[in-house]
Amino acid sequence: MCTTHKSTHCHDHKHNPSSSCCAKPKISTIKAESAVADCCSSVDKPTSSDSCCGSDPGESDPLVVIPQASEKGTLSRSWLISDMDCPSCAAKLKKAILAIPDVVDANVVFATEKLTVRTNDELVFDVVESVARTTGFPLTDINTKKTSENAAQPFWKKNALLLLLVAFLVIATGINIVNKELGTIAFTVAGLFGLIPIGRKAIRLAKNGSPFSIETLMTVAAIGAVYLGETVEAAMVILLFMLGEQLEGYASAKARSGVKALMDLVPDTALRINSDGTKEEVAASELNVGDRVQVSPGDRLAADAILLSEFASFDESALTGESVPVDKKANDPLMAGSIVNDRVIEIQITSAQGENAIDRILHLIEEAESRKAPLERFLDKFSRWYTPAMMVLSLLVIIIPPLMFGQSWDTWIYRGLAMLLIACPCALVISTPAAITSGLATAAKRGALIKGGAALEELGHIQNIAFDKTGTLTQGKPVLTDIRVLTETETEESILLQSAAVEMGSSHPLARAVVVKAQEQGLTVIEADNRETVVGKGIKGTVNEQHIELYAPQQFDGEVIPEIESQIAFLEQQGKTVVLVLINEQISGLLAWRDELRPDAKMAVEKLVKLGIKPIMLTGDNERAAKAIAAELNIDYKAGLLPSDKVKYVEQLTANAKTAMVGDGINDAPAMKTASIGIAMGGGTDVALETADAALTHNRLEELAPMVALSKATLSNIHQNITLALGLKAVFLVTSLFGITGLWVAVLADSGATALVTLNALRLLRFKEKE
Repeated sequence: MCTTHKSTHCHDHKHNPSSSCCAKPKISTIKAESAVADCCSSVDKPTSSDSCCGSDPGESDPLVVIPQASEKGTLSRSWLISDMDCPSCAAKLKKAILAIPDVVDANVVFATEKLTVRTNDELVFDVVESVARTTGFPLTDINTKKTSENAAQPFWKKNALLLLLVAFLVIATGINIVNKELGTIAFTVAGLFGLIPIGRKAIRLAKNGSPFSIETLMTVAAIGAVYLGETVEAAMVILLFMLGEQLEGYASAKARSGVKALMDLVPDTALRINSDGTKEEVAASELNVGDRVQVSPGDRLAADAILLSEFASFDESALTGESVPVDKKANDPLMAGSIVNDRVIEIQITSAQGENAIDRILHLIEEAESRKAPLERFLDKFSRWYTPAMMVLSLLVIIIPPLMFGQSWDTWIYRGLAMLLIACPCALVISTPAAITSGLATAAKRGALIKGGAALEELGHIQNIAFDKTGTLTQGKPVLTDIRVLTETETEESILLQSAAVEMGSSHPLARAVVVKAQEQGLTVIEADNRETVVGKGIKGTVNEQHIELYAPQQFDGEVIPEIESQIAFLEQQGKTVVLVLINEQISGLLAWRDELRPDAKMAVEKLVKLGIKPIMLTGDNERAAKAIAAELNIDYKAGLLPSDKVKYVEQLTANAKTAMVGDGINDAPAMKTASIGIAMGGGTDVALETADAALTHNRLEELAPMVALSKATLSNIHQNITLALGLKAVFLVTSLFGITGLWVAVLADSGATALVTLNALRLLRFKEKE
């Protein structure tokens, strides 16, 4: 059947252009196979009647599989990080770890609180744990159970140091009312008590390569205030700083909540069925590929699997955002984190440890954090010289007025210390990553995976969006739409039944559509005798002693009368693929297929147009089919394109404006790479998914516009944060320089700005698309 329709259908179907196969390779649920290999090696083998291999494009794993390459000759280990309150903490830890000899690479992911280290020496791992602990960020093994890892501490224990400092200050205030001298001593003791842990951390950070941390600035400022006799202010400065740190930690935890919600979707345990039929509860981490597991209604799946029971209903809303339950039948693929709705079921595990649907999403988020937005990279570089420069400026403020103008040393030391505190770049540094982390987490919850801040920023600037047709705008599943009877001796039922008999057993999507249609109408389909593929023309066979032939009109050598030609042209103008049905060498009927639009395609295009983005369809299909689809969507199109043609056209679009390319097949990958940003459909090939900068895991096109809108909102949020951080610093630098505000206001300016910036970024977690 494949050769029969190859000229009219396979050209736009997802396949390697150099291959004779017309089916796109499936994505393994366990491991991404090499997509450049011959696709026939990764799909079902053809039957004897097929001229090429085939596969239903709808059978792909709906979630992204990203190949995880590891450096040869290196060892890798991962930990969970404790006490990491902000992205700047992640940067400090990474700097300390990279300073360890023999560490090949280190990656600290703030969103998932995870550290991964590569080295050539296993003994280095012990050093890593020691350095992390001394830097102030203790590590625990990545396989530690969630129950112990996330054990909630009582409020008083979590904030013991802050509460003790408040108690000291209350006592010192009482003493100060009775006796000023003793009160000064009490405030000094309280300030030093609060300063000890801050000073220790400053020393540790300085030893590990971060001499200009906020802890260093706080220590210098507090000691300077005590030296000037401002003991009450020194103690208050430390209290405000510690309070700001707690608020920052709370806000950052909220920013990570979207990611943590994903991590919590996988249960800790599962009920495994042993080979002897007995059942035992085991840790989810102990499950292996091939294990049978029993799952009760209301429970979540601990790994990717296939359904062994006859049928069941599943809630996949946490992964796809789709609230309607999904019905599955035996051997259908299931995603980790899905909830069983209606019955006790048995499943068979298909994903290895660390490779299920949730793990793949988390891997993408971790990978995304390492790809910083251009604006974020600029701010990182800016902060490296900003803090030392401001320290030098503070020093000049302290020494120039007394030395050159005879001013009071105490006055200008105080003002210099206030400037030193205001100079801390925490709010500025966190302004971009806080917004990007919130944006990425929100996108992930909606089923849109964006690979990094750079992609998120680029997405907000696009003006054109190019769509592949088959499998992207359309469902990639041809449906038999028309059965035309051309002789009085036949009926629609007889044409369909005899055609299905010839197509029976073929794996080609068009052939399968014929058989499915017959079965839907309750017809009993028998396989034709003497089935034979006529190379380059069609397929034939014998049914009830009648000779049946199916040919593409372009490949038929006989005469076609004008009346039939007009019907063929009419169907093709509707974007349909047409085949002639010959019974005993007489043209007796026509069959027409169409790859229907996705239900949300039109809505997705309309939403994008409202955002000011121009959509265009690029396809390898014929002009008539492309024109019909484009007319329904009311968009421009380019038809008859080879993969190289798509690349050239996308290059032209990108030269004039930021352009996104949306696709799902191997032949879309080059164009996606050429575009400003590539977006893959989650059911597409692994090459398309790996090449893309973003992916729609649930294949819902209507999420494209919200993804762009979220990107624009994130960019706006970043600009607000930078303005807020720099604006507050500028105001209080001036007021401190002229002695209008003091040390405690300086701390409020820094901690307050950091908290405001983080809270502003948290608004993205509640992002809703504007109608």
